[in-house]
Formats: sequence, structure tokens, C-alpha cells
Amino acid sequence: MKKKNEKRIRLKAKIRAKISGTSARPRLSVFRSNKFIYAQIIDDQKGKTLTQVSDLPRRVKAGVKLMKGTKTERAKQVGQMIAEACKKIKIDKVVFDRNGFRYTGRIKLVADESRAAGLKF
Repeated sequence: MKKKNEKRIRLKAKIRAKISGTSARPRLSVFRSNKFIYAQIIDDQKGKTLTQVSDLPRRVKAGVKLMKGTKTERAKQVGQMIAEACKKIKIDKVVFDRNGFRYTGRIKLVADESRAAGLKF
């Protein structure tokens, strides 16, 4: 496992050397853990995260709100939610950062659903 993660981090550095988010076209960074998936919209020029979405349990006043479904279904929901969050802050174009992961499975589902919801890559 250690070598696999080291390889992903090396690949991530190569990808990040080529892409960067601007205020006109921020970076959509996706991270996948064994249980959850996270997506962030980042402006690298200012060094700020503009918005973020994940499928982690959220604490709300009435209790804990959990996303239902399998990991792939939750990844689709995260893709839709990140596109909605971008619309709220008036962003329609982004640069996709797969964060060293292969463009298959849940990473691809987040990208496809956010495209279907209106984001342009």
C-alpha cells in the first residue's frame, strides 16, 4: 500500500505542475478515500478554496444527515452537488484535477455528473 500511495503522490505532482486554477477558471480537485469522496473548487492564484462538497455525514440541528446509497451513487451525488455549489458562486468553467487517481470509477462519475449538471471542463 505504501508504494501505491507514493506512486499516486508522484503522479499528482506531475499533474499539478501542468494545471493550475485561476479566478476565471478554478480547479476542481477530487479526492477518493476508501469510504468517502471529496470535491473542492480551488483558486490557486489566491490560494483559497472557494467551495467544497463531500459525502461525509453532516451534523445538522435535528441530528446526523447521511447520504444514502453505495459509494458510486454517493459519488454521483457529490458531482451534482459540486456543480450546484459552483452555480451559486457563479462559476461555470473549471479545470479538472484527478489528484493522481486513475480516471475511472468514482472519479469519472464525479466528473460526468458535474458535466451533466452544467460545469464545463
